[in-house]
Amino acid sequence: MAKTKLLCASFIITSLILGITSCSRGRKTSDSAVLVSDKRVHQQAYPAAEAPKARESVNTEEYKRIDENEFLEAVNNPLSTFSIDVDTASYSNIRRFLNQGELPPQDAVRIEEMINYFDYKYPEPDGEDPFSISAELMRCPWESSHKIVQIGLQAKRIPFNRAKANNLVFLIDTSGSMDSLNKLPLLKTAFRLLTEQLREEDRVAIVTYAGSAGLLLPSTPGIEKRMILSAIDQLQAAGSTAGGEGIKLAYTVARQQFILSGNNRVILATDGDFNVGVSSEGDLFRLIEKERDSGVFLSVLGFGTDNLKDSKMELLADKGNGNYFYIDTINEARKVLVNGLGGTLYTIAKDVKVQVEFNPANVKAYRLIGYENRLMRAEEFNDDKKDAGELGSGHSVTALYEIIPERVDTRLQHVDPLRYQSRDTTAAAATDELMTVKLRYKSPDEAKSSMVAKSVVDEDKDSVSDNTQFAAAVAEFGMLLRNSKSKGHSSFDNCLKLAKESIGEDREGYRAEFITLVEKTAELKRRS
Repeated sequence: MAKTKLLCASFIITSLILGITSCSRGRKTSDSAVLVSDKRVHQQAYPAAEAPKARESVNTEEYKRIDENEFLEAVNNPLSTFSIDVDTASYSNIRRFLNQGELPPQDAVRIEEMINYFDYKYPEPDGEDPFSISAELMRCPWESSHKIVQIGLQAKRIPFNRAKANNLVFLIDTSGSMDSLNKLPLLKTAFRLLTEQLREEDRVAIVTYAGSAGLLLPSTPGIEKRMILSAIDQLQAAGSTAGGEGIKLAYTVARQQFILSGNNRVILATDGDFNVGVSSEGDLFRLIEKERDSGVFLSVLGFGTDNLKDSKMELLADKGNGNYFYIDTINEARKVLVNGLGGTLYTIAKDVKVQVEFNPANVKAYRLIGYENRLMRAEEFNDDKKDAGELGSGHSVTALYEIIPERVDTRLQHVDPLRYQSRDTTAAAATDELMTVKLRYKSPDEAKSSMVAKSVVDEDKDSVSDNTQFAAAVAEFGMLLRNSKSKGHSSFDNCLKLAKESIGEDREGYRAEFITLVEKTAELKRRS
């Protein structure tokens, strides 16, 4: 009898354990099913890329140090030269921090990427050049005696159905570090969105890496969506990260299917942790530069928290003639891979450089806001061997300068007055011009550059466009996040007022979301 009771008790305990396990598995299956449901559920499934609470993780995120640009005297430093930057990763990464109730690391704040996250609807190009150039002035919101000059580029838009054929290789990190809801599951959903946009003439291959690299899907016509989606569904996270081997294999596959006059591109999706194989930055960069010259470009999508190697991914995209995006939500995936697909995939101008010559008769000093990682020497502007940024279909690029007019009485603590150099201005400088903006670029398949130029005149306008005011609000927010020594009289209240007054047409709601982020940050600052 006692033996029978013992057996019964044993059976009951075993049943309970199996029931709990089954429920747990059921919940896991249900969670996975959520990933392919409607937009509303996607937003709930990825609440600002919040990491799962089930396991503790050590934060090993990496950001490159930023030394902010200082004011330079125009008479001693008349030229300002930089490479364009259309990356937007910094803004979405900052949003991730703020939505988690944290202030971002100072070096995660790249102000030019924050500004360029937004569309400013500059005039469309109407000449032979693939982009238009525009400029506008306004009073500086944080230093009333200074001015802000906005320089805007607008790339020609190519309708997706008329764009050249795509030869794409999805290079996907499936290592153990990707085993979080805001990493591989979100990545899979993002690539499903991209797959749905493919046409019959497009081709896709999938290479994965974790411990070693492998070809999950040979190059497949875009019309075979079911086959591509099935391969994406098979992705699972495990193992260490053979990133270098994965990149080598991805480029090999891309070269084998190379489309002449097509878009040949590797799209790397990862948290950036390359810890097995070719892992030194020098080796990776040399590999990518070599492949770039063959006509295969590289774009990078960053995912996840705690392990994000932001600095490495930014440089990989830079060396690969591509862009770097950080995907923190399904809405961001849709913005990059659906709404902005043309700009993400199709390069219309490469090695785009900007050189501004300031007129010392009207400008005492100037400061380029952001672009610290993109500065170039003056002589590199005319050097066609020097790599620079790429401009995609429909992309807009914005750069802001804060200038101190010549009439403003201010003392800059840089260098003593020069003894042997004349400070007299030339007759050409005795005009109302503030600066001349020069741009140099190459067509995607050419090695020789072309140049265009535009003069900017000092003029007092009765009103300033919403575009320029909103860009200035974003810059002010970035300076507050960085606690910039150039922030002057900046405040969250002033930033909010300027942003709200210049929200303009906001169909996608990105500007309204920005205002919410400023409000959250002000509250975080008050509590800290």
